[in-house]
Parts: sequence; C-alpha cells; structure tokens
Amino acid sequence: MPKTPKQTYDEDQIQVLEGLEPVRKRPGMYIGSTDSTGLHHLATEIIDNAVDEALNGYATKIKIVIHKDGAFSVSDNGRGIPVGIKKEYGVSALELAATKLHAGGKFGGSGYKVSGGLHGVGLSVVNALSDYMKVWVKKEDGIYFQEFEKGNPKRPVKKVTPEKQEELKKISIISNTGTTIKFKPTPKIFETTDFDVNIIVNKCKTFAYLLAGLYFEIIDERTDYFKAFYFEGGLKSYVKDLNKNKKPLTKIFYVSGEAENMEVELALQYTDAYSETLISFANNIITPNHGHHVTGFKIALTRILNDYAKKKGMLKEDKTLTGEDVREGLTALINVKIPSDLIQYEGQTKEKLGTPQARSAVEKVFKDAFSDFLEEHPKDAQAIIEKALLTQRARLAAKAARETVVRKGALESTSLPGKLADCASKKPEESELYIVEGDSAGGSAKQGRDRHFQAVLPLRGKVLNPEKSRLDKILKYEQLQNLIIALGTSIGDSLDLNKLRYHKVIIMTDADVDGAHISTLLLTFFFRHLPELIQEGYLYKAQPPLYRVQRGKQIHYVYTDEEKDELVKKLNGATVQRFKGLGEMNPKQLWETTMNPQTRLLNKIYVEDAQRADEIFTTLMGVEVPPRRKFIQTHAKQAELDL
Repeated sequence: MPKTPKQTYDEDQIQVLEGLEPVRKRPGMYIGSTDSTGLHHLATEIIDNAVDEALNGYATKIKIVIHKDGAFSVSDNGRGIPVGIKKEYGVSALELAATKLHAGGKFGGSGYKVSGGLHGVGLSVVNALSDYMKVWVKKEDGIYFQEFEKGNPKRPVKKVTPEKQEELKKISIISNTGTTIKFKPTPKIFETTDFDVNIIVNKCKTFAYLLAGLYFEIIDERTDYFKAFYFEGGLKSYVKDLNKNKKPLTKIFYVSGEAENMEVELALQYTDAYSETLISFANNIITPNHGHHVTGFKIALTRILNDYAKKKGMLKEDKTLTGEDVREGLTALINVKIPSDLIQYEGQTKEKLGTPQARSAVEKVFKDAFSDFLEEHPKDAQAIIEKALLTQRARLAAKAARETVVRKGALESTSLPGKLADCASKKPEESELYIVEGDSAGGSAKQGRDRHFQAVLPLRGKVLNPEKSRLDKILKYEQLQNLIIALGTSIGDSLDLNKLRYHKVIIMTDADVDGAHISTLLLTFFFRHLPELIQEGYLYKAQPPLYRVQRGKQIHYVYTDEEKDELVKKLNGATVQRFKGLGEMNPKQLWETTMNPQTRLLNKIYVEDAQRADEIFTTLMGVEVPPRRKFIQTHAKQAELDL
C-alpha cells in the first residue's frame, strides 16, 4: 500500500468544471452504452473512487453489497467525502461532487496525488442515472447523510442522529472515517439492471492484486453469496494466477521503479501457449485499449530480445524478430501510477492511456532490469529466444498461407468459398452470415432464410481446435479458410475490419453437447484470432428452441425445460417434440424460431472480462489436461446430460 503523508481533504479541494443536465437524456455519451456494460460502468466508477482512497494510502478496506432490491453499495474506510460548504456555490462539497459533472478532488486540487478516476464520469453521472442515491460520510465528529432522486438532492447534507443509522450498519464498514454510497439504477434507462456478481468479483480481485494489502468483501444478498480476498504478492502473484493452467517456460520477472515523475510496476512470464496475455493499467484502472505505456513496453521488449539473440549468436545479424514473434506465450502486466496533473485518457471511459511520457517511463524502468534478468537467467533467456524463433517460422508460414487464402478469395469472388449461399444485399450493415453445423441444417437454413440479407455457410463436423494450433495450421484448414474468405476481412496483421461483408455473424449449432462443442471451438477461433469482431459487436449466437409443444392447433416453441414443464401443465396434456438438431426442423420452422428477426432470440457475444475469458478458453480448450479435469469435477453436478 502506498504511504503518503496525510494531507488536508476538505471543501477547498473540490473543483467544478461543468453541469449535469445532459446525462439522463444522452447516457451513452457518458457511460458508453445502456446495456450490461454501461450498467457495470456505474458500479466501476464508485468502486474506483474507493480504490483511489487506498491508492493514496488512506483506505485499507472496501465492502460491496448487491442488494435484493437491485441497489448497489460501496463502502470504504478512507477519509470520507468532504461535507463542508463550498462558499462560491453555497452548497456542500458532497452535493457538488454528486450533482455537477467533473466536480471532485482530482482536478488540480491537492486532494489526490494519484487517481484512476480523473476522466471518469464519477459520482455525478451515477447519481443522474439512478432512481435514488444515498451517501453516508463518516467523519471524526459523526455521520453525515444526503439523499438524491434522479440526480437531484432531496435535502441538504445533514448530520445523522444515532437512531437513524440502522441502514448504514447493515452495509458499511465500521470505522472512524469513510464513505458509503448506495444507488439504484433507473430501469427505464438501462436494458438490464441485473448486476453480475462475477464481473464485480473479478474486477475487485484485480484491484486486490494491484494494491497489496487492500481487503475486499463482496456480498450478494440475492443469493446469500459472500467473498473476501486480500493478497500480499502483488503483480507476481497475479501473473502466477493467470498462468495457473499453462506450462511456464521461465521464472516470473518483476521490476518496479520511478521515471518521468511516474511509478512503473511490471511483471512477466513466458509459457508454452500460442496466445499473448498483456493486461495494462494506469493508476490501477485497466486500459483495455492500452496506450503509451504498452507501446513503450513492446518497443523495449522487442529491441532487448533482438539485441540479446544477436549477441549470443542465436540470430543472424541480418535477421530480426518482430514484436509478434517475441510476444507469443507472453503473460505481462503493466501498471503505471501517474500524478493527477499528468494523466490523460483517450475517451470518456478511460480505455486508452494518452499520457505521452508513460512510453519513455516504462522503457527506462524495464530496459536495464530485463537485460540483467536475461544475463542472470541464461536458461530462461534461451527458452524465450527459441520460442520466438519457432514463432517466426510459423509466422512466415502463416503469411504464405494467408496470401493463399487472400488469392483464393479474390479468384473465387464470383462464387465465394465452399458451400456458402450468399445474400443478395451488398450492404454489410444489413447483411447477416449464419455459420451452420452440417449439411442437413445448412439445407434447411438455405431454404428457410430471407435471401435478400441472410447468407448461410455450412461447416462439416468439428473445426480444428484454435487453442492448440498456430495461425499457419489454422489457415491451411479448409473449413476455417472458407469462413475467413466469406467474412472478407483477412486475418492476422493483414486484417481489415472495413472489408467485413456481414455486420451480423451468427453461430447457429444444435442444442446438444456436440453443438455446444462446435460453438465453443468457433468462439475460441474468434476470441483468439478475430477478437475485433467481438469488440465491435458483430458476433452473435443463435438460440434455437428445445421443444415444440402442440395442443390442437396451438403451437408453441420453448427454449428451456422449465418453460416446457410450465406450458405442458398449463395446456393440460399437450404433445411435446424435442429438437435434438437443427436438421430436424423443416425450413419454415427454422425461419419462424431461429432466423426471423421479428421472433428469433439472438445472443450478442461480449467479452466483459478478457482475463476471465482467456482463463476459461485455456482451461476448456488448451493442451494441459489437469485443469480441465479439475473444472469437470468441480462442475459435474451442474451439467445437463443429453441421454
């Protein structure tokens, strides 16, 4: 935990930049979207504020509660939001922070030396998008309370009498000082107001690794769930956790240091995996689109390994390892702590670090330390270079295979690949591609579709496992070749998302074990080799019905066993048909249930947490068998058997 001399934190540290009015009208401008991602962004903002107190050395505990009524609360034992009157505005600092955009202690005041929340939407936007928000601030002289409704204060902040503190006792950390914030998102604004406890746990677990010594408690009152964690190993423990289902090739390298008025912390390890895991943070806030700190790391890593390989005679002087070569199998974590007056993000949601100095800061701290590591651990260095050289050979083979695929796509542009039945429309924004398992289902889909905007590509059997194969091997596999050509984007370093021919790419497989396996293989392919399709929201999973329930002329299609049982009970003696495969449906049924935009169920594929997704794909589809066996043993009782 950082140790900082205690500074004054009162109403004079609260700075105001602009008003709040547009937020409820245009929420997407402030939180990115109003779906599950936007909902969890609200939770993230409040958690980030509590973590900032810990980052600056003022808090050691954070407690999070998902309440039965859909509300969400965060408590910390930090200094407590200032409650004094801000003279030039005539209201309390707390009310300003909750009702004015960009009002807080992180805009040039001395409240925070380091903060992750500078360009975040903060307390005010959470308040604006909630039916209610309640704030308790515990100071040395007592507890202060203020309640808001749809962004507006119900009354000024006031001291709470002891008999009115019961609600706080249920959700707050008991300490001399701190802040508790409870809010309930407005259902009319959001597509869902159902918080996913796993997303919250994974985020807080990351914070616990980044801030050694910070204790988290998470309670979900809806299911009586409780989780607590506290780590002391920092980034080295984090890397070890990320690689628990992979085979390590090297020891864990770790360095921390200061440069350019910033603190840099970095840990890495190489494994035998074919993928790269690189997670970056700025002031403990994850930066999924990276930024200057990652650029500095990548440049330094490539240069150092090339210099070492040439120095040791492992690489000819006229040959060069690329960044792609040296990062296969790499797991790396980068966290930079930047003073509030220097930090810049590109975009409102803080996904990319825009502080230019971060590049040279990371290079300076990393360069000498990693060079020394290679000299001191020659076996580890040899393993890294040998893997990079193998990757280089595979990359060159993949380039040749990719050029073959591109040429094949160009030559066959009139007929397109394999058994693809293309749509008439040439407008990507209205076109859909159904990836269907098998010729039988493919035949039904081709006959049942709307030929104007729906294309169908049948695949034969189970595709190659992308988790166990490099790109060169994948590109030689006909089924995936056909898919890449159909999409039109190419793949790898020649990928061009502007050439995507369909803005809805829909995986449609049978509702059985084999269908689930094929679906998982395809999802693995997209996650590892075309993640941009997922990030831009182009990938979907169709949900075919499990049953056809008929009584007389009434026909119902249902998607779960519970729904079927309830309907059969209601209809008193209906006949039930179980669909084991898409091919069992005639074209009209497939259209009505799974392909008609007016009646179908489509699940958009999101990657809310790339780390968790990486772990799941590695466990289920990777080379190592023990983690998969453990997963199966753990979840065996939850499995639905199709006997």
